[in-house]
Amino acid sequence: MALQNRVNPFGDIVATPERGTLFGNRGGRFHDPRTRRLTGRRFASRRWICYELSFKNRRRTVFGQGYTELFFLDEATALAAGHRPCLECRRADAISFREAYARGNRLSTSPLADEMDLRLHAERRSPRISIGDWRSLPDGAMVARAGEPCLVLGGELLGWSPGGYLPPPRANRSSLRLLTPQAIVAALRAGYGARLHPSALELRAGALDVKDLR
Repeated sequence: MALQNRVNPFGDIVATPERGTLFGNRGGRFHDPRTRRLTGRRFASRRWICYELSFKNRRRTVFGQGYTELFFLDEATALAAGHRPCLECRRADAISFREAYARGNRLSTSPLADEMDLRLHAERRSPRISIGDWRSLPDGAMVARAGEPCLVLGGELLGWSPGGYLPPPRANRSSLRLLTPQAIVAALRAGYGARLHPSALELRAGALDVKDLR
């Protein structure tokens, strides 16, 4: 049986066989190592990070005695859930993210990790805002349309699934909600490039006649 350790773009932690391309944590342990099940909490602190799946041949026992390991389809998913890149195993990405975060949020200096975490935690806990038009959003941002998560990429919306991205859903007049925290959207708009699952790039490269699929 799959462990409840996969994060979707809403930030929910669900059980699904697909593991994804990145993993991370939420500041510590909130599972029971004996039962390998989550406790009533869904985070241990406000420091939510996303890591490489493999780094320096390190090995972990998932849902063991250490922190609660979580997995993401890709970085766009992790960012939508409110996680930021790790400074150790993803140093270049973390520095790029911090610099884009400063530019996008009009900060005079590069923020400390605690500064970013404080704001991101507040945005994660706030209701997701409604938006009128997703076309002004940068690539890598995610929205919910008719309750389903979608990725903004190349002027299109791609459907999200645990195993990869799907052709755009047909257009409708359903309300839209912004899933990616606004501070992270600002970083994406300022030039941070989220790492995407190969399926998104394949859909983009092949175009898949997306305009005909709406």
